[in-house]
Amino acid sequence: MRRHAVLAPALTCLLAAAMGLAGTLRADATTSDTAVTSRPAAAGAPSGGLNDWSCRPSVDRPRPVILLHGLVSNKDQNWVMHGPALADAGYCAFSLTYGATPLTRPRNGGGWAPVERSSREIGRFIDRVIARTGARKVDLVGHSEGGFQALYVTKVVGYAPKVGRLVALAPPTHGTSFAHIVTLGRVLGGQETVDFFTDTAGCFACTDLVTGSETVARLTRGPIAQRGVVYTVIATRRDALITPTSSSFIRERGVRNYYVQDACPLDPVGHIGIAQDPGLTSMILNGLDPTHPVTCGFGPPI
Repeated sequence: MRRHAVLAPALTCLLAAAMGLAGTLRADATTSDTAVTSRPAAAGAPSGGLNDWSCRPSVDRPRPVILLHGLVSNKDQNWVMHGPALADAGYCAFSLTYGATPLTRPRNGGGWAPVERSSREIGRFIDRVIARTGARKVDLVGHSEGGFQALYVTKVVGYAPKVGRLVALAPPTHGTSFAHIVTLGRVLGGQETVDFFTDTAGCFACTDLVTGSETVARLTRGPIAQRGVVYTVIATRRDALITPTSSSFIRERGVRNYYVQDACPLDPVGHIGIAQDPGLTSMILNGLDPTHPVTCGFGPPI
């Protein structure tokens, strides 16, 4: 029996389980030592939830916000905490489940499709939000693969003229070894083990986001940050999936990079826990509006 026939399914299960846990966390599983404060909702903004297509941007919140979920998650799971908070803060907040494949219907998680295909899907959604709301630009907030997609759509797909601010949460900007799972796979089973992610398991994005992939090269070849877009990249020192953690950052002029623990040293939040950390809610709001204060919370250390 070929080694990858045995090893690859196990590696795939580990990866999918790790990346998919975000959808199983409950909002009430986290606690905050400091309440997150936000501005009252602007007129015309929804009071909670996402995708209120009747919402119109206000003078204070002129750009709709599009939220992009992580690998194996979806729009409802990934943004159960941060989405309503953005709406309550006065933003027209929208999201979609992108990157589903015939093997993974949206309710079972998105982000599996090739990054390039998903990026075009996201681009069409940006166009739809702009057309429906009458806004000139949108802001993008992405978690994990969603952060990579926000960067990729803006630069590679050419949407920079339609993006105002971009907040990326623990994105695999320069690729990742997925908690060294890919590295382990190569050692134990060779490249064919890693290729199993695409060939059999159907996780095309897994292959695209690995360090050294052509997809990562398309994003990182030349400047990542695009003129006219304001970038904030937030990572966590406790990240066990984006390895090394510093690979999230964009070391370019004008990009704000920081770890959660730089602002909140006691927050143990891990990669997946970002979706359920009230402190991250304030950091997202601060990335969209620098006058918004950052307050600390506690996120799950996973």
